Amino acid sequence: MTSLHKTGAADTLQGGPRRRRARRPVRGVPLPLLLPALLGLAFLILPLVALLVRAPWSTLPEQLTSAEVWQALRLSLVCATAATALSLLIGVPLAWLLARTEFPGRGLVRALVTLPLVLPPVVGGVALLMALGRNGIVGQWLDSWFGITLPFTTTGVIVAETFVAMPFLVISVEGTLRAADPRYEEAATTLGASRFTAFRRVTLPLIAPGIAAGAVLAWARALGEFGATITFAGNFPGRTQTMPLAVYLALQSDPAAAIALSLVLLAVSIAVLAGLRDRWMTTS
Repeated sequence: MTSLHKTGAADTLQGGPRRRRARRPVRGVPLPLLLPALLGLAFLILPLVALLVRAPWSTLPEQLTSAEVWQALRLSLVCATAATALSLLIGVPLAWLLARTEFPGRGLVRALVTLPLVLPPVVGGVALLMALGRNGIVGQWLDSWFGITLPFTTTGVIVAETFVAMPFLVISVEGTLRAADPRYEEAATTLGASRFTAFRRVTLPLIAPGIAAGAVLAWARALGEFGATITFAGNFPGRTQTMPLAVYLALQSDPAAAIALSLVLLAVSIAVLAGLRDRWMTTS
């Protein structure tokens, strides 16, 4: 029997001939698509290039070593990390609820969860004030019963950043959960594991890349939050003034300092994207 007949017989036993997908390189780009693509690329890159061109490179070390810059940077990193941890604590169970359970109004709940993605951050800050402010529907009880005041505090910064950043984590984890095969969880429960044990020992390792990607995106979003933070927590140096707020304040009196601070945030954003690219932002 020749090799051709052997291949044919193997294909017949496996249910038919194998189809191999070959990637065909794009040999030419239509001009009506190329020009808008280049225009869009220039539109996105030009402001970043302008930031680099106008950067005060000669005085940059002096600008970045000031106590105010490091104070704002430290506060930004601490608050963004705390907001990400809080998002993980309550966002992962919420994503599991949306992906694995059926209940009336699930579509409405999902829409409400993703609403902060499109809601203007200033509106989010006002909503937080109405809910958690000293006279808010929940904040008044926190103040009178426990003496807890959230607005215009460092904790308020964390709350505001969590509000705008957690949807990124929930969307990422929910998508990963929907792609994961639920039969592994079902097999674990048939072997005697509880639902929580199956989630902890089986589901979490399966969705770990999605959780990591969502956490990084949430951290980056929290680091760059401005509108909800200044509305709900104010702009007090050393207490609520994060890097975006420091950039805005410096732009009023010292544009060179604002550019230097912007370069720091730009470097952090590039580092985040570089870390995400190889592991979670490429397709095979």
